[in-house]
Amino acid sequence: MVKPLNSIGMMGEMSLHAALKAWCAEPGDMLESTVEGYVIDIVRNDGALLIEIQTGHFSALRAKLTALTRVHHVRLIYPVPAEKWIVRLASDEQTEISRRRSPKRGQVLDIFRELPAIARLVAHPHLSIEVVLVRAEEVLCPAFGRRRAGRRPGWRRKGWRILDRRLIDVISRHVLQTPDDFRALLPAAWLSNVAGVVSDARLFTTRDLANTLSISLPLAQKMAYCLREMGVITPLGRRGRALAYSM
Repeated sequence: MVKPLNSIGMMGEMSLHAALKAWCAEPGDMLESTVEGYVIDIVRNDGALLIEIQTGHFSALRAKLTALTRVHHVRLIYPVPAEKWIVRLASDEQTEISRRRSPKRGQVLDIFRELPAIARLVAHPHLSIEVVLVRAEEVLCPAFGRRRAGRRPGWRRKGWRILDRRLIDVISRHVLQTPDDFRALLPAAWLSNVAGVVSDARLFTTRDLANTLSISLPLAQKMAYCLREMGVITPLGRRGRALAYSM
């Protein structure tokens, strides 16, 4: 059952979330409506497709996605900043002090930073994931307030807190719906090997994955865990102390 809410902006979302919702919405869509007791960002075709935009941790969506995918098709949209500008404001939260381009470059593989939280759901036929590469701003302002547990406000960012995240534009979108879509994220040279042949040359560890894709070892470990849960790769013995996988 779908019920519209009175206020589209009632969730108090950051600008990035609101802008992506406007970017995704099509004529006839219902925004911030309730389905099965859950608030949904976009309801399309009278509930035939539910679209959720998540800019934070996927663990917050686990129960929601588990319930909704039982009877509905759900598209989970996750923005990754391929380019990001850091904007610092004065304490009035209006006056711009500085602006710099972050050296970090996001990519589609960054989806695996959050995917372990819902890894067992990813292969569900009612769930698809769309990674949206964006240009975005992260707006910071001075952090004020009382200390908690011996930490000063904004201690992680040296006295600054995130005021907002803003969308500049969308660079590209990548839909991951089937195990084959996720398999395609593995190194291309590995995928070109003859299918069905298992040899030492075809076995790989998470260290191999990290080196070949030029990603961190923790991210490669998360990627391997998710692909294993989907049945894309299979553990097949060990190489030294590391678990070895086969496609």
